[in-house]
Amino acid sequence: MESNSSNPLTNADLAPVTADERTWSAWNISALWVGMVVCIPTYMLAGGMIDLGMNWWQATLTVLAGNLVVLIPMILNGHAGTKLGVPFPVLARASFGINGAHVPSVARSLVACGWFGIQCWIGGAALYAIFGVLGLFDPVKDTHTLPILGITGIQFCSFAAFWLVHVLIIIRGIESIKVLESWAAPFLVLSGISLLIWALLKVEHPRDLFSSKTNFAEGSGFWKVFFPQLTAMVGFWATLSLNIPDFTRYSKSQKSQITGQLLGLPPTMTLFCFISVIVTGASLVIFGKAIWDPVVLVKEMGSPAVVVISMVALLIATLSTNLAANVVSPANGFSNISPKRISFRIGALATCAIGVLIMPWRLVEDMSAYIFTWLIGYSALLGPIVGIMLCDYFIIRKTKIDTDELYHAEGPYKGINWRAMITLGIAILPNIPGFINAASHKSIFPSYFDRIYTYAWFVGVLVSVLLYWVLMKSKTDSHNQT
Repeated sequence: MESNSSNPLTNADLAPVTADERTWSAWNISALWVGMVVCIPTYMLAGGMIDLGMNWWQATLTVLAGNLVVLIPMILNGHAGTKLGVPFPVLARASFGINGAHVPSVARSLVACGWFGIQCWIGGAALYAIFGVLGLFDPVKDTHTLPILGITGIQFCSFAAFWLVHVLIIIRGIESIKVLESWAAPFLVLSGISLLIWALLKVEHPRDLFSSKTNFAEGSGFWKVFFPQLTAMVGFWATLSLNIPDFTRYSKSQKSQITGQLLGLPPTMTLFCFISVIVTGASLVIFGKAIWDPVVLVKEMGSPAVVVISMVALLIATLSTNLAANVVSPANGFSNISPKRISFRIGALATCAIGVLIMPWRLVEDMSAYIFTWLIGYSALLGPIVGIMLCDYFIIRKTKIDTDELYHAEGPYKGINWRAMITLGIAILPNIPGFINAASHKSIFPSYFDRIYTYAWFVGVLVSVLLYWVLMKSKTDSHNQT
């Protein structure tokens, strides 16, 4: 491969990781996942299942099932990162072509920008609560909203303050993110367990929290709720199943990345969501209403000291998740557009800017819109991409890729792989009508499209794997004949 200084397709952030730089153990990968999992959106997603009528074990098993499913592409895509030492945008060059790789990497980056904004908004809400408890303003009187934004000035300032913390850490680079995740992980687990203990001690009869009561009599209607929730749960991490090579490229070995992900993702996600559904059930007993937003729940606790300490824990959880899950990928994705002009830091700062411009508070106003439009919607886009990449790496190329050629503009991956582009377009199509119905809250298209949309990620992966294999096989056969 040409040196970084002369090759227009690389820079210090996109170049393959050397053997000396592969220092991440199974603990580092596992801690990374703990830091990403323990966050407010995870809590909200699980608590929302209770609102939809599930009981505690139904919600917990739905979470476990979704995370076991998404763990498969996570480990498989992580294999390429560890073997080749390259980030997601560079790996995408193998299947989409060097120029075509901009499509999946930018698509992933824009979704990450949306998530980055949502997490900043949630962290800002925690700061807002702290300022209110400390008496810096009266939340009851803070009702004057800003034009266009639709939020108050203090809400926006809280959002901006939390946003600025991200900017300061980003300037220090990816190694600071690794350190933050390693230190935050045990603290976050203890915080979650403390919240569970609070719920069990606060209610008069803890066993009532484990009631098997459900809104679905003898299974009636359960599956109509289960499958969208399962797809949403898979969609929750569909983003990371694409860009997990951004992290596993630093792993010491395949064993480290596999063990780290296996221990870090399903157990932590299931435990935290279990805590969420139990605490949400406790809030119904204690406050007379189910509160699935932990920021709102903490406000109800009353004691200023408890509120501040709890909000600080939520801030650390949100910060650790946001930096790892929603900054690294778009930073690399934007950098891949023009490696010589856009560094990791510039790409990360662009993510921060876009995260503000999308006005994330509007994305989480409604729980059903959050699940059916946002989570399932982008899973319909990202599912086909992960299907194409896994098919290309494992089935077409059998894990054999010349790393140097990924940085060679006139090599075998030059230009655009139109077979991948055609596959991507066709695999997205079945879910578009259902997405339009969900986004518009109208039945513009027949109801069977809604049923297809319920399985958006699964449909996208299946169609893309089969179609890409057929198209690439036909290419191979035509070469053999000539």
